[in-house]
Amino acid sequence: MFQDSSTGNHIICITMDSCRFDSFQAARTPNIDRLGEVSRRHSYASWTAPSHHAFSMGLLPHQSPPHILASEVYKEEFVDWEMRTGLSGINFQNFLPHLTLTNVLENLGYETVGRVSMPVLNPNTPFARGFSDFKLMKNHNGFHEMVDEMRLPEDEDETYYYFFNLGETHYPYMLRDESLPIISGLHGVAKRMKNDDTPITQMSWDEFMTEDRMKELRDAQIRAVEHVDELIGAIYEKAAKGRTHLIVTADHGELFGEDGYFGHGPIMHPKVFEVPFIEGLIT
Repeated sequence: MFQDSSTGNHIICITMDSCRFDSFQAARTPNIDRLGEVSRRHSYASWTAPSHHAFSMGLLPHQSPPHILASEVYKEEFVDWEMRTGLSGINFQNFLPHLTLTNVLENLGYETVGRVSMPVLNPNTPFARGFSDFKLMKNHNGFHEMVDEMRLPEDEDETYYYFFNLGETHYPYMLRDESLPIISGLHGVAKRMKNDDTPITQMSWDEFMTEDRMKELRDAQIRAVEHVDELIGAIYEKAAKGRTHLIVTADHGELFGEDGYFGHGPIMHPKVFEVPFIEGLIT
């Protein structure tokens, strides 16, 4: 039997879109580090939409454990929501037949709030349907607005689940108040390159894929992670201490020139699937 959520934890799941594991490692993240040690995990997909379908089921990036059946891994993943909510009685059966985390949480009395940056997760998509309050942010780099909107009451009459999909760590790696583009024409984001009037479509692949340009892009993602960490500091200030469980991870990684690739999507490469994962109770 479910417990009432009035004694449960607020939950915040932050997904840094496209953030590869070693970009996170290279960043200075003093606020996130307060949760403990980050681990290297693996996403279920190589791009945003299918990876978020796994999130909607309650399946977070996995550890690729050996010597165990996949079905047992999934069952353990569902049971982990007991720890996150602080409530007992959550197991695989609770997720049936819908197989959606938000359905389970709403049955527990949670308010489920989704804020996303990627248009492939817009309010008309299946991912959005499970939330009682859902919005596609106006700006690609709107994490500060998500944080400003948050409510994490101390009293036990309201319990919230927040899911945040962040565009800051996705190409073009824009920080707060920055405007498009850094480098454009990729992922359909913009049309031209910064400080260069040459449309990307008129450049050869070799002209684009220079070592310096790939380093510039990776450094931009690292700076974006550090910017996200600064804003997570504001979440600590708002959080109901001892009653707010924070998850920080990514939906997939990114390639910066490895084996001739840039980006993610229809690419089978280890770096596209390696993501950071850390979680814990804010105290």
